[in-house]
Amino acid sequence: MGMKKPSAATTWREGDWYVAQCLDVDIASQGRSEQEAIANLKEALELHFEQPQATRSPRVQFIEVEVGAA
Repeated sequence: MGMKKPSAATTWREGDWYVAQCLDVDIASQGRSEQEAIANLKEALELHFEQPQATRSPRVQFIEVEVGAA
């Protein structure tokens, strides 16, 4: 079970669609109604904040870079 994160969102109409945009994170969604646009935005935000799941073990490499060279 995850924690809840409140976010501010704005909605507006563009032609036949409603657009919902999160003001805290640059994510937007749309729907045929304002309620559908908000529901789609909630789903998009949940996917955005979902913890990544590795499908393969990461390959760690060490690299060297020169710093302070003029």
